[in-house]
Amino acid sequence: MSEDRKPENLSDVLGKLFAARGWGRLSERLQLEEAWAGVVEPRVLALTRVMLIKRGVLEVEVSDSILLQELAGFQKRTILTKLQQRFPPNVLRDLKFRKGHW
Repeated sequence: MSEDRKPENLSDVLGKLFAARGWGRLSERLQLEEAWAGVVEPRVLALTRVMLIKRGVLEVEVSDSILLQELAGFQKRTILTKLQQRFPPNVLRDLKFRKGHW
């Protein structure tokens, strides 16, 4: 082995592998879905789908307009507070609901 090329740390190699395979994103997604399932009612869970966190905003797709209005207008603050308790500080700062189809 030449002097220019030193062995990489195992943690660096694993980090690159996780990033290349998308496993880190899968783990994040599972954490989001578990947190969501832990803070909303079963009827809400069945009619919503967690999408992603983008710049601290969790995007949630909602199956119908009535539920979207209920969540955005009446339950957003309570759900956001409960979710924030499940994540490190400053990870989640807002919720965004949008109508989806599935």
